[in-house]
Amino acid sequence: MPSPRSAGLIAVVTAMTSLAVSAPYGTAAAASADTTAAEAAGESAWAGELGKEPTTLTELRREAQKAYKSIEDANRALVARQKKFGAVEKELATKLQGLQEATAEFNKLRKPLSDLASSIYQDPSIDGISPFFRAGSGTETLRRIADLDHLVAGRNNVLGDAVKLLERQQQLAQEAQELRAASLLQEAQLSAQVTALRKRSTTLVRSLTKALIKLGVKIGTQGAGGCDPTRVGEAEQYPNGLLPKNILCPLPQAGEELRADAAIAFADLNIAYKKRFGTSMCISDSYRNLSEQQSIYYRRPGFAATPGKSNHGLGLAVDLCGGVQNFRSVQFNWLEANSKRYGWIHPDWSYRSPFEPWHWEYDPKLGSQL
Repeated sequence: MPSPRSAGLIAVVTAMTSLAVSAPYGTAAAASADTTAAEAAGESAWAGELGKEPTTLTELRREAQKAYKSIEDANRALVARQKKFGAVEKELATKLQGLQEATAEFNKLRKPLSDLASSIYQDPSIDGISPFFRAGSGTETLRRIADLDHLVAGRNNVLGDAVKLLERQQQLAQEAQELRAASLLQEAQLSAQVTALRKRSTTLVRSLTKALIKLGVKIGTQGAGGCDPTRVGEAEQYPNGLLPKNILCPLPQAGEELRADAAIAFADLNIAYKKRFGTSMCISDSYRNLSEQQSIYYRRPGFAATPGKSNHGLGLAVDLCGGVQNFRSVQFNWLEANSKRYGWIHPDWSYRSPFEPWHWEYDPKLGSQL
C-alpha cells in the first residue's frame, strides 16, 4: 500500500509520468501516401506498350528512338521526383524545428510543477496532502484549496499539451517515413525502367546494325555509331555541311552516306525498290560537306543551294540516277507514289525551280509518323 506522502503526490507526479501517451496517426500521412502512389502510376505511364516486335528497318528505327526518348522522359521524371521530395523534406525539417521549439516551451511550463512536486516530497514537515486541510482560518484554508486547484489545473494543461505534442510528433514521423519509403520505391522503379529501356534500345540498335550489314552497308567502327538512330539529336547540333564522320551512316553504294534516320529509311525504301525493279537505287550524290557545296555552287550556278543552306549538308538529301533522274520515267513515277511511305519526298520546288527530278529529300517529321 502506498504511503500517505506518496498518495498526496499523485496529482503532481502524474504530470511527469503520464507523457507516454499513444496518439492515433494523422490522416495527412495517408493522404500523402495516396498522392505519391498516384504520381508513381502517372510517371510510369509513359513506358506504355511496345507492341509486337519490329520487323522492318523503319520499325526498328522507330522503336529504338521511342525507347531512347522514354529513357530521357524517365530521367526527367526521376529528377523531378528528387526535386519534389527535396522540397518536401525541407518543409518537414521546418515542421520538426517548430516541434522542437514547442517542446522547449512545454518544458518551461512543466518545470514549476516539477519544482513543486520536488519540494513537497523533500519537506519532512509535509505529510501527504494534509497541509492543504490543516486547521486554520477560513482564508488560509481557501488559499490552500486554491493552490490545489491551480496545481490540478496546471497538471491538466500539461497533459493536454503533452498529448497534442505527441500526436503531432507521431504524425510528422509517420509522414517522414511514408515520404522516404515512397520516394525510394519510385526512384527504384524509375531506375529499373531506365535500365530496361536502355537494354531494349541497345538491342534494337544492334539488330538494326546487323540488318544494314546484311543489306550490304559496310559499317565500320565509326559507321556503327553513325547508324544509331538515337544519335539523331547529336547530328542536329552541328552546322550544315559540318557533320562529323561518326554521325553519318553509310549507304549500300560505296562512298555515300546520310544521317542515321534518313539512311535507315532509304535502305528500307531501297528494299521495296529492288523488289520492283530488280536492282538497287542508283545514287549520284548524298551528304555534301561545306567545301563540296561551295564547289558545286560555283560550278553549277542556279542548280545548287547556297553553301550552308543545302539539305545535302544536313545529310537528308540524295540525287538519284538509274532512270529516276528522267522525269515521268517508270522509276520516277514509282518513287513518287511510294517514297512517302518511308519518309522520303520529292520537294515541290524540284518540280519547277530549279527543275531537278533526281533530287529527293528525307522529311524527319513525316518519318517520325510512320
